[in-house]
Amino acid sequence: MKIYTKSGDLGETSLVSGRRISKSDLRIDAYGTVDELNSWIGLVADVTEQATTEKLREIQHTLFKIGSLLANDPQKPFDLGFDIMESDVVNLEQWIDGMDKELTPLRNFILPGGHPTISYTQIARTVCRRGERLCVELNKIAVLNSMLVKYLNRLSDALFTLARFQAKLLGVEEIIWKA
Repeated sequence: MKIYTKSGDLGETSLVSGRRISKSDLRIDAYGTVDELNSWIGLVADVTEQATTEKLREIQHTLFKIGSLLANDPQKPFDLGFDIMESDVVNLEQWIDGMDKELTPLRNFILPGGHPTISYTQIARTVCRRGERLCVELNKIAVLNSMLVKYLNRLSDALFTLARFQAKLLGVEEIIWKA
């Protein structure tokens, strides 16, 4: 099977149902951003310790589910056999709480940077926020599972906490914002 189909050469792509829509559609932007986020998280997973890598791989699988849900056609929905659940959000919250116990309380705004791993994680966080904003906007015209936006919101918090946690593991001082 060839990787190229030429079916998108005129600026359209297919949803899960097969219906063709513009590649500039908000739905495509949303799941494209989730795909971009998944790639950034893959990079972070490649440069961090094993326990974090395993957690990030789990998150990547969930992001693939989210991308699939976003690619589903609201006019002809297909039962994908999965969804994003409250337990997915709770799982992220537990991870955040576990890392947070190891960190000093946050008293200042901090700047991204200090080490490539921290910077990659912060980039993933900002891409996650963009994906969340796009899903919030998409939800105005096509109702999404509320857990999807909640998951992305919590994931950005997890990535912020992970960046701080990585700084601690790496012995890197956080860069405090000076007004």
